[in-house]
Amino acid sequence: MSENCFHCGQDIEKERISFDEKIFCCNGCKSVYEILNINDLGNFYELNKRSGIRPNDDNISQFDYLDTKEIFDKVTDFSEGNTSLVTFKIPVIHCSSCIWLLESLHTLNPNINYSQVNFTRKNVQISFNHNELKLSELAKFLSNLGYKPVINLETAEKKEEFLDKTLVIKLAIAGFAFGNGMFFSYPEYAGELMGTTDFWMDKYKPLFRFLMFLLATPVVFYSASDYFKSAWFGLKNKIVNIDVPIVLGILMLYGRSIYETLTNYGAGYFDTLCGLLFFMLLGKLFQKRTYSALSYDRDYKSFYPIAVTKVDFNGKQDNILLSDLKIGDRIMVRNQEIIPVDAVLINGEGNIDNSFITGESASIPKKAGDKIFAGGKQIGSALELEVIKTVNQSYLTQLWNKEAFKKYETGLDNLTNEISKYFTFIILGITLIAGIYWGRIDFEKMFQVVAAILIIACPCALALSAPFTFGHVMRILGRNKFYVKDTLTIEKISKIDTLVFDKTGTITHNKKSNINFDGTEISDFDLKNIKSLLKNSNHPLSKSLYEFVEVNDEYFPIEHFKEIPGKGYEAEVRGNSYKIGSAKLVGQESKNLETAVYISRNDEFLGKYIFKNEYRDDLKSLFKTLYEYKIHILSGDNSSEEIKLKSMIPNVAGMAFNQSPEDKLNYIKHLQDQHQKVAMFGDGLNDAGALKQSNVGIAVADDTNSFTPSSDVIMSGKKLVDFVKYLRFCKDAMKIVKITFAISFMYNIIGLGFAVTGHMSPLFAAILMPISSISVVAFTSVVTWWRSTKYFKISN
Repeated sequence: MSENCFHCGQDIEKERISFDEKIFCCNGCKSVYEILNINDLGNFYELNKRSGIRPNDDNISQFDYLDTKEIFDKVTDFSEGNTSLVTFKIPVIHCSSCIWLLESLHTLNPNINYSQVNFTRKNVQISFNHNELKLSELAKFLSNLGYKPVINLETAEKKEEFLDKTLVIKLAIAGFAFGNGMFFSYPEYAGELMGTTDFWMDKYKPLFRFLMFLLATPVVFYSASDYFKSAWFGLKNKIVNIDVPIVLGILMLYGRSIYETLTNYGAGYFDTLCGLLFFMLLGKLFQKRTYSALSYDRDYKSFYPIAVTKVDFNGKQDNILLSDLKIGDRIMVRNQEIIPVDAVLINGEGNIDNSFITGESASIPKKAGDKIFAGGKQIGSALELEVIKTVNQSYLTQLWNKEAFKKYETGLDNLTNEISKYFTFIILGITLIAGIYWGRIDFEKMFQVVAAILIIACPCALALSAPFTFGHVMRILGRNKFYVKDTLTIEKISKIDTLVFDKTGTITHNKKSNINFDGTEISDFDLKNIKSLLKNSNHPLSKSLYEFVEVNDEYFPIEHFKEIPGKGYEAEVRGNSYKIGSAKLVGQESKNLETAVYISRNDEFLGKYIFKNEYRDDLKSLFKTLYEYKIHILSGDNSSEEIKLKSMIPNVAGMAFNQSPEDKLNYIKHLQDQHQKVAMFGDGLNDAGALKQSNVGIAVADDTNSFTPSSDVIMSGKKLVDFVKYLRFCKDAMKIVKITFAISFMYNIIGLGFAVTGHMSPLFAAILMPISSISVVAFTSVVTWWRSTKYFKISN
């Protein structure tokens, strides 16, 4: 029977520590328990049975950089005298006991003045004495309690994810005017309700009406200013947008109210107008908060799946996630790889192509000691770099969000805009007809009817359908290792009918291969030179061969490195010229249909390494699930695997071998000329042209630096066999959007029916409009989540 740790509640698997008649899973949990009890905070365990968070075993010396003045100033919210304020993001906050403990920090450390938790944002703001408690010590103190703060450029920028202060001020003014306007309207309503007129109330009616005018005026011209700006901008650009009827309704109610007040005809609609704008701004605030939350969740910095080759001082290579890279680490960047972080060149001949950053194709030579910015691409032999900025701080972060590579409008956005435009004209027509009709029957009621029509008919819910659905879809896909660049990609994936797979490194494993050598025995001297050269290439076969060649890890400088696209590369090592690549490159003929890497030294053929590829697991079942799609296979290798591939993919529509990067691009273009919607799967670098040409470029990443502006999607190689799930989920997203369109139209049709017949007041219309938006957002959120559970295991 398994036991649970008294502090964190996790199952005890290895270590079992008894203390104070309780069982703990590690010394960290025991230490936290001791700290809490010494400080009389034992109530922590009474709040929640699984209250605790297991302290992280990671090295926390990484927080030392927080004491640098520049970083301290950037991270802290306020610092003066002895007191500093800092807001830490702590993702593991999950229950009431976490909140209670984090707000009791002042009892655990006398140098902490107070702490306040924002559970929604997973933040804690702490006031502390920075002269007695360093910022790094505070971060370590939280980590030791199990609440390790996340600190990166994103959190240091202190972006307000949910709050638009200007909008809140406008909402507050509208709310103040609405509340007081209802109070000042009491004499008008009291007389009607009681059927009698009080002398004093009747005497001061003009004053109350004037006060209501004073309250409503800033609401109309300040609180509603965004609607006026939007409508004016649209009309100036010959576009009738959804804010035009809203502005007309506001002006009509405001003008009519002024007329009634000046002529003493009635009280007007100042209170209704303030209420109308209050509820509209409330809906707008809700919309902006939700947009910000979605944008934050899918930010590149929080989940970008790049890995990088880390090198220790003995030359040992280890592939790690780029997010785990620290300042001072040394990394290797091979030929044609994009430099992922800002760094200093330590070893190698740098030849940096900054076309991705500057748009100019000219390459810049770099020597040891030179700084190299993220986003540049190395052309030539491998470089050893020392990291000076993490990925969160480097220029690469901005590249993913670069305007040139982002497409904001989807086809559905265009459809929404078109619908909104015609919808507005239709509403204005209905308003005109209803106005004429009611003007003849009840002139006073006409103003209420017209205002109600103009307000209730705002297609805000329609405009929210696509972005909110796609926002949730992007977030769910990202959590499942499928990183979509923009919302347009989701729509394009749903329309794909043709799938093109590169063979090597995409449907085969990068490392798993059966390798045999055919040739004369190669000396250790040559093997060390060859391994030094293999180290410089990012081609899957070179990587496999690098792992296969067993010699001492001793590397030598590479000179005159030159790559021949589609054939291989050559360079000089210790005075000898080597060529590694295809048979043609080394002057041989490939007699058998086989995948092989040929090697020569000083134009003397040494032998060849023959590869038998190992395909990804469950690949056959993947292609079975993709029966409704046309499938094509491209490869830079020869056709030795053709029979095996045909047995694996019975419905294959086409195969092409010995393909150069340009051949692959032309193959994609040919399919598109036949009106096929093509998704291309490649390794992100060798297939950059084909990825860019395809309708959807999908870079399949295992442990390589796969960042490329050519790809629309980056997915984990382990998830390739589940690709059909991503396809179907994107199709479901389109269906959900169409359903929300229908719901939006239903709201408008029912609302218009009540408004045109005079059964809806402008105030009720103003309340119903944000409710319709909220219900659409709630519907798309719940349904998107529900559909995702069919395909993925969803975790919070």
